[in-house]
Amino acid sequence: MRQKKTFLQFLWDYGVITLGCALYALSFNWCFQPNQLAFGGFTGAGQIINRLIPALPVGVLVFAMNVPLFLIGVKKMGWSLLISSLYAMTVGSAMIDVMAALHTFQPMEPMLACIYGGVLMGLSMGLMLQVGATTGGTELGARLLKYRIPHLSIGRLCLSIDLVIIGVYALVFHNLHNALYGVVAMYISSLVMDTVIYGSLSAKMAYIITADCGEMARRLLEMDLGITILPGRGAYTGKEKDVLLCAFKRSQIAAIKRAVHEADPGAFLIVCEAHEVMGEGFGAYDPDSL
Repeated sequence: MRQKKTFLQFLWDYGVITLGCALYALSFNWCFQPNQLAFGGFTGAGQIINRLIPALPVGVLVFAMNVPLFLIGVKKMGWSLLISSLYAMTVGSAMIDVMAALHTFQPMEPMLACIYGGVLMGLSMGLMLQVGATTGGTELGARLLKYRIPHLSIGRLCLSIDLVIIGVYALVFHNLHNALYGVVAMYISSLVMDTVIYGSLSAKMAYIITADCGEMARRLLEMDLGITILPGRGAYTGKEKDVLLCAFKRSQIAAIKRAVHEADPGAFLIVCEAHEVMGEGFGAYDPDSL
């Protein structure tokens, strides 16, 4: 059951969407448009269809392709998706036009355009997806595909769709050079998007093999860490040893290494990356999560 949002949460969400729209408009006007980089999404798909069938305007095509996705999205995620996404599309489009009217950006070195455009685009999409909004197109398509292919990140799904569109764009417009730059920008965008969406859920995980389990556990518990003690045995010596397993936030790594060394200087410590940690002190499960 979805909890109702407070007024402050509502204001925060729409503030984030507005910021995302501003970054989206900046990336398009500053990096993509002046350098004529191949653009993924339904805009790119609309350009392709318009090239093949000139009688069909790009705007109408983009709208027509978005309609079935929004209908499915509303069924899956509720009317809030439709309202927030319509707001994002309206504000984003308005900001693109206003920004273009206020300032004409000059072309830059193409690789710089790919890097900065990809970072800004990924940041904008990630921020909006975090609060349940999209500008439609591939972001919404990837969000819905996530229900069917949960093992792929939202950034990878967006990249897969955009690569197909950019590939067809290169064939139709006979412009491989700009298409290749577009692929670079979309790849960077997907990495930044995943970092924004999943970065807050990532943590570190430690395996600690020690001969003094009691003292080690006491020190770690004093740091308010959850610990699991696993039975272990050395393959060479055959001696029984305990293995402590704990997940912790990145900012705690220095304190944990110091505590382990002070409790048992001979302890064996393995620190690994942990993604999407859920449970007390970390994230909570949400069936609609990205």
